[in-house]
Amino acid sequence: MKKIIHVNMHKIRANKKHGTNEPVITVKTYKSNTYCHEAEILGPSKVVYSPNKPLSCGARVWIETEGELRLDGKEKQF
Repeated sequence: MKKIIHVNMHKIRANKKHGTNEPVITVKTYKSNTYCHEAEILGPSKVVYSPNKPLSCGARVWIETEGELRLDGKEKQF
């Protein structure tokens, strides 16, 4: 299953403003969004920059992979 990983800049700004530490990395699939502090990609991946056709969330740079992921040190099945 294809997974798209990107950094949520709104969360980074909110963390700075409010002194919080909410996860800023988003892992999207066709059926879910998962948030984490760290994502390790265990397989092939590619980085995409698409300024003229961003994701629906507004991201213009993201990573695409079909490999397995380890999120916050734990293997995650999608």
